[in-house]
Amino acid sequence: MTEGLTWTVYDADTMTQAEIYGEVLCRLGEENPKIVGLSADLANSTKIGKFGKKFPDRFFNVGIAEQNLFGVAAGLAKTGLIPFVSTMAAFTAMRGVEQVRTDICYQNLNCKIIATHAGTSFGSAGTTHHCTEDLAIMRSFANMTVIAPADGIETAKAVKACVDYPGPVYIRIGRGFEPKFYENEEYDFQIGKAIEVNPGTDITLICCGVTVLQAAEASKFLKENDDLSVRVLNMHTIKPLDEEAVLSAVKDTRRIITFEDHTVLGGLGSAVADVIAASGKGCAFSKVGIPDCYCIVGYPEDLCSYYKLDTDGIIDKVREVMSMDFEEDDDWEDEV
Repeated sequence: MTEGLTWTVYDADTMTQAEIYGEVLCRLGEENPKIVGLSADLANSTKIGKFGKKFPDRFFNVGIAEQNLFGVAAGLAKTGLIPFVSTMAAFTAMRGVEQVRTDICYQNLNCKIIATHAGTSFGSAGTTHHCTEDLAIMRSFANMTVIAPADGIETAKAVKACVDYPGPVYIRIGRGFEPKFYENEEYDFQIGKAIEVNPGTDITLICCGVTVLQAAEASKFLKENDDLSVRVLNMHTIKPLDEEAVLSAVKDTRRIITFEDHTVLGGLGSAVADVIAASGKGCAFSKVGIPDCYCIVGYPEDLCSYYKLDTDGIIDKVREVMSMDFEEDDDWEDEV
């Protein structure tokens, strides 16, 4: 497997998640002739066009026909190729979702779906282009792996990791103006394994995507100003979820909050809640994301603030949960 990227870490300040993905895919394509790329007339927007220019005989633009996009990808996968399919998340998780489910997931095919403009990252485009339901939809499909990287560097690591990971994979990235979180690639990334960004014993923040940076910043502020020890988990893989990390957080901190640029129904928060409920262990728990409504229109940073997913919102939510009363003892039997 390729080690390192074709760009330096300093480029990450000016390259978007999608641009980094395009560069990494080109590098992977040099080493693995089985990789092919597909687009539904959005090669430039999703940056898979870089792969198409480098490998024109291994790139297919099906036009504005998302159902066909995933059907063709399924057919290519059946021949032993590794299709990387790119379009906007809204078109993947809604317009082409039947083919994702039936053509790809039902047959457990080795297709890698890179969905751009996810969450509220295309906030100014309005409800038709927002995609705040995709994590819930994709994690409900059998055989599907679901990943929401924290930034461009983690996107690169996820793309590289998914090549040798069997079965369909859905990688969710933003429009391209998301801030960098990781300084370099020098950290361990494993599909299905959460990353402890900050240790803590008072409360745990479980995050994915753009909220990881905000939670990390909030944890520093809360340590300095409230003397709180805040654990931050980058739960980049929504499915399979790192249940061990969740249960360790419940045991160690007894207070859990999830943050995601996604509806609070069915996404990261629901996945974490399922694990906690099945364990029979009690804790103070809260989910923060887009409420049960269609997201308002606006710039992503304004929407992040509006829905309390920015650093200030996270700080306020932590203080709220820390004030909750619940039975905090070492005897779990009365809570089962």
